[in-house]
Amino acid sequence: MRVVLLSAEYPPNPGGVGDYTQCLSAALATRIAAIEVWTIRAGMLCAINPQIPEQIGLPIAPATWGWSAWGAICAGLQRHKPDLLHIQYQTGAYHMHPALNLLPARLGLESHRPQIVVTAHDLFMPYLFPKAGPLRSWVTRRLLEDCDATVVTNLEDFAAITGQVQNKPNPTVHFVGRIRSTPHIIPIGSNIAPNPPVGYNRAVWRATLGISPETTLVAYFGLISPTKGLDVLLDALEQLPANIRVLIVGGDSPAPQDRQYAAHLRERIESPALAGRVLVTGHCTPPDVSAHLLAADIAALPFADGATFRRGSLLAALAHGLPTITTAVDSTHQGSYTEQANIPAPEHTQLPKLVDQQNAALIAIGDTQALVMHIQQLAQNPTQRAKLAEGARTLAAAFGWDAIADRHVNLYQQLIGK
Repeated sequence: MRVVLLSAEYPPNPGGVGDYTQCLSAALATRIAAIEVWTIRAGMLCAINPQIPEQIGLPIAPATWGWSAWGAICAGLQRHKPDLLHIQYQTGAYHMHPALNLLPARLGLESHRPQIVVTAHDLFMPYLFPKAGPLRSWVTRRLLEDCDATVVTNLEDFAAITGQVQNKPNPTVHFVGRIRSTPHIIPIGSNIAPNPPVGYNRAVWRATLGISPETTLVAYFGLISPTKGLDVLLDALEQLPANIRVLIVGGDSPAPQDRQYAAHLRERIESPALAGRVLVTGHCTPPDVSAHLLAADIAALPFADGATFRRGSLLAALAHGLPTITTAVDSTHQGSYTEQANIPAPEHTQLPKLVDQQNAALIAIGDTQALVMHIQQLAQNPTQRAKLAEGARTLAAAFGWDAIADRHVNLYQQLIGK
């Protein structure tokens, strides 16, 4: 079996989908003899061996993630002849361009093409032109329906594209519809293992950051983009005592549409109201990310579209045993979206749930006052922090990469008959 994973993001370039692709490809490489990752580096589509990801990779053809990607990918398929092409899709990573959405239809014109799988890491629609309206939804549907199999990473997205739920947040930008085939649910795992640098000492690491033992350090992990809710966290910080500080583990998103948002937040961070209370690490190596998360007391991830298991940053916080405050998708305090909506899972699919005050503290989307309250409560209550930390580790253990890789191999074998 020859398999190609196609991803717009891949280390050393930052991005959660790239980190996911690296973890998945490494796990698959122990099960599949011939596997490559294709991505664009320095204007060239390259084939990378996941076992030596630091190498530039074998050049295939010049390309961007626009229409030129079609010719480069077709050339690579003719040369490498994989049995299966697995597209890792996130709209923003492909610069909101529809070329990848229509790639499976384009490959359908070839006399011989591999089986095609798409993992929809989000269901946001690409930008086409002003007032494109239903056309944007059609383009997203084409991607999902023209492939031989669609993978989603969580029950919420499964419900959205099987027509079970019609009230997703942000309906003007989020694909809400129904595709003909039933998608497969394969969760993502944490892209950051609890593996800090050799000789790591938490107290020393905190001191290097300028964090005293009396300070409560609240970690935010991820690229700075509007969907992550960092503005809500900064709103909360302005109302919290001076002994509470925020550590932003990450940096600006490479997506052009996120840069203005990040610039605005950096101005806020440097304002008199927040001066000296927010640390920004910039992009870090995985061991350094792990060290920062282990140095924190609490994680705050107030996602603007709610917490789901598509969020690698959430899984990383849970895997590090951080008491985590995050947002319920249904904007209530009563538990996760999947519990409230009672979404029926596909047969043989068992996913754990976020449960308020058991493995996370759940707040409503955009509820600054609730975030303030929960940070204060956890800062003052080590017993509750310990309870949430234990629940977080237990929940994270359900998302191991070996099990995730096995489920992918089973899907691949079903499609290519091997």
